[in-house]
Amino acid sequence: MNVQIQSVKFDADKRLIEFVEAKMAKLDRFADRSTGAEVILKLDKDHEKGNKFATITLRMPGEDMVATEQAKTFEEAVDEAIDALKRQVDKAKGKAEK
Repeated sequence: MNVQIQSVKFDADKRLIEFVEAKMAKLDRFADRSTGAEVILKLDKDHEKGNKFATITLRMPGEDMVATEQAKTFEEAVDEAIDALKRQVDKAKGKAEK
């Protein structure tokens, strides 16, 4: 899967990019029909809930699936967004089987 990673308001270090790529590779096995993905990592000013946002757009034939999560670390936000996408993919597969 072709994954584009974008960091907004900061420069993502190599370790974070490798983490995102590894997680997206696992998602690729789960979402076998995906044609690509876009990951946007963004810093915000709200330190109370966590100031790190991860938005993942999964390109699928027919429709795109999007998940946005907020957390105290980018790794946590990416994990939660991928979990949300897995639920969306499961739901879409369930509908397709009916």
